[in-house]
Amino acid sequence: MKNNTNFYYGWVIVFVCGLAVFFSGPGQTYSNAVFIDQYINTFGWSRTEVSSIYSFATLVAGFVMIAVGNFIDRFGQKKMMIIAAFFLALACFLNSAVTSTFMLAIGFFLIRLFGQGSMTLIPNTLLPQWFIRKRGLSFSLMTLGSFLSAMLFPIINVWLISEWGWRFAWQFWGVSLIVIFIPIAWFFTYNTPEQIGLSPDGPRKKKAGDDETENVDIFDFEDSWTLKEASRTLSFWTLLICVGIPSMINTGITFHIVSIFSENGLEVSASAMVLSLMAIVGIPMSFISGVITDRIRTNYILLMIFIIEIIILLLLNNVTTYYLAILFGVIWGISNGLERIGTNVVWSNYFGRRYVGSINGVGSTMIVIGSSLGPLPFGLGYDTFGSYTAVISIMFIFPVIGIICALLSKKPQKFLH
Repeated sequence: MKNNTNFYYGWVIVFVCGLAVFFSGPGQTYSNAVFIDQYINTFGWSRTEVSSIYSFATLVAGFVMIAVGNFIDRFGQKKMMIIAAFFLALACFLNSAVTSTFMLAIGFFLIRLFGQGSMTLIPNTLLPQWFIRKRGLSFSLMTLGSFLSAMLFPIINVWLISEWGWRFAWQFWGVSLIVIFIPIAWFFTYNTPEQIGLSPDGPRKKKAGDDETENVDIFDFEDSWTLKEASRTLSFWTLLICVGIPSMINTGITFHIVSIFSENGLEVSASAMVLSLMAIVGIPMSFISGVITDRIRTNYILLMIFIIEIIILLLLNNVTTYYLAILFGVIWGISNGLERIGTNVVWSNYFGRRYVGSINGVGSTMIVIGSSLGPLPFGLGYDTFGSYTAVISIMFIFPVIGIICALLSKKPQKFLH
């Protein structure tokens, strides 16, 4: 498939990747949060019990993500994307049939592994194959799918559950994955631009008087680190901490936001409004993040994320009015816009694109592990003290650690011997 037009096929890949992260929704906390009270009311389980199962299932899924990253490097993004989508659909059908805590644990594990994990990791490793100079911009466009997912899934789930019940809501997403996403991924996905006779970012126009050799894109010679080589650098380990902390804090807040706001005297509509507002603000912020990521050091983006997270935690205990809830949603959206670009693009920016599957796989493992650790402390803190104040205060230590790690996460230099 040789591209003979001025249109670069990489933008089709951006659309497919955006659709993939949109359909990661069934495995994301913003979608699952709507089902939590349904499980508690239907089966009489406690909030700590459901939180513990969710955290444990997420933790196990996180460790399995290392293998998913290796499979991506071995089998390619297209095959893995279709496999992940298929098993995510099956996981949705399983969740619709939950009748026990054991089934709930298996269901949580599968949707976290194939939804939150695989359906975000695979696009994040596919896109860097197609873009180098425009990597930040391409990630910004892909992230639209993520924010649309965060904005629409809670609303659609609430409507589906109110009209037809929570079991039908799970079945709806299972069918949607099979009917909509899998065919699109099958027909339109290519693993690399070289596969169809292109190069990353598309061909560059030659200026008058240029030699053939002068048309070679210097970015084709981007250094590529193996996982073993990357793991020998300090930046690799500090970056793992940097991507894990926001995941932990955001998942904990999202999972319990209805209960946190209720404690502050706000109705359920306030939490739904904040989740949607966060997504709405995050959309333009992701574009800004993409542009500045192409121009300034990525670890500065990470530094900004942790500074804003401190502000978010300061606000969280004091959101007692709708005006403060709106302010909280706006600041949270800014943080998420920065986070979804910075924590994704950093691996390919620092370590190249050839082995980005296995390297980003470890990063995704840390993200999933971080998200597994978020809900449980909030749940335990509330059930133990009858309030979220103590655990929110403890959480301040993590953005401070993140600031230190971001400052240490300088881009490593590869020296050839």
